[in-house]
Amino acid sequence: MKALITGGSRGLGRALALELAGRGWRVIVTGRNADTLQAVAATNSHIAAIAGTIRSEDHRVELAAAVGESLDLLVNNASSLGPSPLLPITDFDEDDLHTVFDTNVVSPLALIGHLAPALARAGGVVVNVSSDAAVEAYERWGPYGASKAALDHASAILAIERPELRTYAFDPGDMRTDMHQDAFPGEDISDRPLPETVVPSILRLVESGLPSGRYAAAQIEALAA
Repeated sequence: MKALITGGSRGLGRALALELAGRGWRVIVTGRNADTLQAVAATNSHIAAIAGTIRSEDHRVELAAAVGESLDLLVNNASSLGPSPLLPITDFDEDDLHTVFDTNVVSPLALIGHLAPALARAGGVVVNVSSDAAVEAYERWGPYGASKAALDHASAILAIERPELRTYAFDPGDMRTDMHQDAFPGEDISDRPLPETVVPSILRLVESGLPSGRYAAAQIEALAA
């Protein structure tokens, strides 16, 4: 079994990569920080690291070449929150808006386009990591929430257009990650669960055979119970 995880150098991406590799999967992780990414790969010989930004078309082509003929699981986990501290939506400058939407919507869709043949050969699964900000209007979370809502809708369309794949928009809930800390600079977020606690929900979803759709971690746990 083979997986590609974007944003795989830390947080949820790293935790999922380690768990899959521990189960014998071949895992490709990608992220912008080469040193951090290599540290993940060094933990297990089943993990290969390919550093780069998902916003680069050349990098997406490189990832598709590394994947080869078939891919069982693509996890689009790389995300951009925008400036920290968060700003009102009218205060975002154009470059920051482009960064958020390019990272959270355009790049994942472009990557899926490159990998669709490999995913189809394997009867593969696409997991687009979403957020409750995609369905709830949170003050100062405007571009991030709007971009995740767009990714949710694109996931639903992909499910219709490519029924041979299972496409999930997955909401992991709040987690104790660097990005979540950036959203609340200077605040104590130690009450949030670690990303490792969410990995079982993703794996249950991937293994469940549930129809394509939007699922939250809490929902998957309730179904499992």
